[in-house]
Amino acid sequence: MHMPPEASSSPIVSAEASRQGARLSQLLAPERWPFDPALLPADTVLVGGAVRDALLGRLRQQPDLDLVVSGDAIALARSLARRIGGSCVVLDAERSMARLVLRGWTVDLARRIGTSLEDDLQRRDYTINAIALPLAAGSEPLDPTGGLADLAAGQLRAIREANLLEDPLRLLRGVRLAAELNFRLEPLTHSWIGRHHQRLAEVAGERVLAELERLAAAETGEAGLILAIRLGLLPVWGGAGEATCPWLASLTPGHALTRGLAAEESSWALPLARLATCLDGDAVRRLRGSRRLQQRCERLGHWRLRLQTCSQASGGSPSQSAGLPAFHPPGERSPGSLPRGALEYLAEAERLALQRQLEPDWPALVLLLDPADSGPLLRRWRDPADVLLHPRSPLDGGQLQAWLSLPAGPRLGRLIEHLSQERAFGRLPAALPTSPADALVGGRRWRTWQRNRASAPRRTDHVINFSVLRR
Repeated sequence: MHMPPEASSSPIVSAEASRQGARLSQLLAPERWPFDPALLPADTVLVGGAVRDALLGRLRQQPDLDLVVSGDAIALARSLARRIGGSCVVLDAERSMARLVLRGWTVDLARRIGTSLEDDLQRRDYTINAIALPLAAGSEPLDPTGGLADLAAGQLRAIREANLLEDPLRLLRGVRLAAELNFRLEPLTHSWIGRHHQRLAEVAGERVLAELERLAAAETGEAGLILAIRLGLLPVWGGAGEATCPWLASLTPGHALTRGLAAEESSWALPLARLATCLDGDAVRRLRGSRRLQQRCERLGHWRLRLQTCSQASGGSPSQSAGLPAFHPPGERSPGSLPRGALEYLAEAERLALQRQLEPDWPALVLLLDPADSGPLLRRWRDPADVLLHPRSPLDGGQLQAWLSLPAGPRLGRLIEHLSQERAFGRLPAALPTSPADALVGGRRWRTWQRNRASAPRRTDHVINFSVLRR
């Protein structure tokens, strides 16, 4: 997941109509495409996102190209692949749609629908996506649905209600486009999306998740996800409801800046935090997301709720973990962040579990913390030698087995866990033991501690002093 690219030039949508075609051709630069446009039929037109983004001055260096031809698009794509290289993928055999991928470019070719180009453009989703530019020199953009006016007004307007229902993914795509472009949904379009939100359940989960990931990565993705929730689009797939909106509302680029995230960290942590606020692991599974994404969303959501519950519990007493800042009462806080010192409510074993599970995604959790906590904890995470933020056992299982004559099994696992916790909270040195003798004495003391723990009153897990390992 990543944030969208910066705009590439000044908008030209408000330029005189007689100058738009020349400026569009200059920006789209067909001479830099990965093939010679002369290989295409004379009636080929460029449509969709490339034309829209060029008009708005936000065209990428290698934009995705959507081309409409009057003949067999699949045969054309295969012919181009044989002639210039690349690979051809059939997207829709019935509607004659294919994709050509070569040298980092994606070129989609589709056969024109209807008896004319205007018929084709009238069947598209939103007016701003129904602007076409013929490839012939000197051509002006064709705009039968009023997309140029909507671009200038900063609004997203569906062409027809029936067009949205032809592919219900268009319902969610409208919310995503509005967020990416920072446009407002035209009121009638807004009502159509809300009216038919249940139809999104008919769409393949992979396609829905791809739109949600792009929405989460948009600059104003938090507002877009809130809108999707309020229109009923996310609950259809088991996503979050209104209760998560205050958390989402805080997940802005400015918020990430105040929490101390660098631009590169924010580029992936902000979309992940937004997505995990909306979708738990089960929802990601239903959307056919990867196992890794399921785990990341499940863990972030679990620990957010756990920290929220712990810090709000009446009469709760935060732990005084070694190496952590002194506890401060939560006091007032915004609805979209955890109270100050929230991590200190966790017992050591639970805190260690949190650090292990969220180690690679720590900046995404930092976005939910109080600013007084986020900066110091983020700096510690950036230090790979920090033994709490990057917890490790001082010895691996093989060393312990060899040095202490311990068989593999639950006892060895408990020892490794104990050593990890002792090291994480500063009761063992960060440096590894250098001799079997150190580990032997430590292991014997651990065995004594294990025997005594069953009969002694329950205390913290650091009853034993591994002073020998501190030499």
